[in-house]
Amino acid sequence: MEKDIILFDLDGTLTDSKPGIVRSLQYAMEKMGLQAWSETELECFIGPPLQESFREYMGLSGDEIQRAVAFYRERFSTVGIFENAVYPGIPELLASLGNAGKRLFVATSKPEKFARRILEHFELAGWFEDICGSELDGTRDEKAQVIEYCLEKNDLRDLSRAVMVGDRRHDVLGAHRMGLEAVGVLYGYGGAQELIAAGADELAPTVEALETLLQ
Repeated sequence: MEKDIILFDLDGTLTDSKPGIVRSLQYAMEKMGLQAWSETELECFIGPPLQESFREYMGLSGDEIQRAVAFYRERFSTVGIFENAVYPGIPELLASLGNAGKRLFVATSKPEKFARRILEHFELAGWFEDICGSELDGTRDEKAQVIEYCLEKNDLRDLSRAVMVGDRRHDVLGAHRMGLEAVGVLYGYGGAQELIAAGADELAPTVEALETLLQ
């Protein structure tokens, strides 16, 4: 895959953020007086915009969503943000791509403020020309909006040279909406069925396979 511009999702693609996300969700649900969900049941929240997931999976609306997000961030911003781990092989992948002259970016629906803190904490931020995400008020939380923002902000015009890498259907659909090809990674939280149904152009079962594909 001859691509010089690579946009990466964060959760489920660069880092395994499940512990911090699900524990912060459980905290928010308890605060809201909602029935508890297991960690496995809450995996559907990993990747998509938080507000969208509260609406789609829990049936919340309006002020309920805002309260749930506020409770979630109450825990996530101080504790959950670092209940997280870099997938094995990711530092080596970024080094290999960066040293080969590839231009690397992050495009995540996670608030940009949190994404930067996470990547700086794990000493990965230096490989990326820019880290793009949503705003805390929910602005630009759809993946297509984040990709568009990243492309425009960094004056990336030749979309034939660009690809989006992610683990959920939102990454694939957002990329295609903006005219980019998309690689779905199978070690995250979407799975092959979801990614194929969304129209992923390529699938990478492992980080090693992803490196081979992107070189």
